[in-house]
Amino acid sequence: MKHTISVLLQNKPGVLSRVTGLFSGRGFNIESLCVAATLDPEISCLTVISKGDDAIIEQITKQLHKLIDVIKVTDISEQEYVEREMVLIRVKAENHTRAEVLRIIDIFRGKVIDVSARSYAIELTGTASKIQAVIDILRPIGIKEIVRTGVIAMARASKHK
Repeated sequence: MKHTISVLLQNKPGVLSRVTGLFSGRGFNIESLCVAATLDPEISCLTVISKGDDAIIEQITKQLHKLIDVIKVTDISEQEYVEREMVLIRVKAENHTRAEVLRIIDIFRGKVIDVSARSYAIELTGTASKIQAVIDILRPIGIKEIVRTGVIAMARASKHK
């Protein structure tokens, strides 16, 4: 089962390495990892996606809590949450496919961010499934390059907050 784990940690050198080392040291794959500073520049928020049963994820979260620079660990997949990912895709845009590529990008609410004689670079934000749908549709046209951010996620606010 896929788990989305949010980790607040000190924004210091070596902290991210220790967190990822915890996963690799136990033989768990990280499917997605995204980290950046929060409103407080001394604290970062790390979003990590990993697969495993509940017992394995519980073991990982307990081990993360033991790391000295970790402030808070939450498996947000246990509650309602929103997630987004951004992708940049360079796709072939020959004379006979330009209009089709623009229609596809428009349908998925993407943006053309760079144009060359034979390609468009597009930016798209959405859920991982939306990103995959666009990739699947553009693949027959000709994808030249893909760069993805990884998933970021946030628990939904309760109705009383």
